[in-house]
Amino acid sequence: MPIDPQAIKLSTDVPETLVGKRLDQALAELFPDYSRSRLKEWILAGNVSLNGTVCDKPREKVFGGEQVSLDAVLEKQENHVAQNIELNIVYEDEHILVINKPTDLVVHPGAGNADGTVLNALLSHAPEVASVPRAGIVHRLDKDTTGLMVVAKTVPAQTHLVEQLQAREISREYEAVVYGTMVAGGIVDAPIGRHPTKRTSMAVRETGKPAATHYRIKQKFRAHTHLRLKLETGRTHQIRVHMSHLRYPLVGDALYGGRPRLPKACSEAMINMLRGFKRQALHAIQLELAHPTTGEWMSWQAPLPDDMVKLLSVLKEDTAEHGFDDD
Repeated sequence: MPIDPQAIKLSTDVPETLVGKRLDQALAELFPDYSRSRLKEWILAGNVSLNGTVCDKPREKVFGGEQVSLDAVLEKQENHVAQNIELNIVYEDEHILVINKPTDLVVHPGAGNADGTVLNALLSHAPEVASVPRAGIVHRLDKDTTGLMVVAKTVPAQTHLVEQLQAREISREYEAVVYGTMVAGGIVDAPIGRHPTKRTSMAVRETGKPAATHYRIKQKFRAHTHLRLKLETGRTHQIRVHMSHLRYPLVGDALYGGRPRLPKACSEAMINMLRGFKRQALHAIQLELAHPTTGEWMSWQAPLPDDMVKLLSVLKEDTAEHGFDDD
């Protein structure tokens, strides 16, 4: 069912506190529900007027006392199809929803994944997100990473959530299983950028964007470690790249970890588990943020998926069989 474009009509007086500000800066303070880039687009498109006269110059200064009016339309976004794909919804209200994403589900359509994604499912479950950029998707998880994601159902909610992300105010915690027995937790503070020769891969690079990942040990096994991780930033493949950089790649991560590493004298169950674990052992287990409308601090948890629970069970058995202390 097509979604009608959403009309935006706002009007207010410019207060004295904004005297001398550029028009785009003033609008960002007067209408904080919309991003600066969107407001600038509306100014350039002639959707903003001062005292009834259209002003299409973002740098024009305001003097205070003017009546500023915004008359624009939120167009329907990219022409993606709504698909009845089941979503595991952890929380929902009129502004946001939080989902627990399963493995093997792509978040956003792209090369090789034209549909069958979280975005297509969102358009079916909440058709109103068709007028929100990227159908309200604020952050992504890799196809084979499971766990919690927040989605905005309105443009104002999305604007506020993006601002929280940029200010590093949204807390995202993960659990992972890596190859190797780590001695202690710590932080990886290393910039990430596109790999110089592998187009689909990322890498730690001096010219990359700042990236920081905190990690602590939950449990040590004979040849593996169960970690709890917290992101400061949200770069593509960040945890996978950082753990590989430390030479403790994630179990199942063929892109950054290579072939499965089999410990000496491991059982057939262990061999089958490690060879058969076909995704990175990574789960977004906790998400915390301030609600974009009420400001209430909210927190959600998603238990480890069955495949990671089974992996940990096999690792524990292997550790016990070889007389190692896994505490």
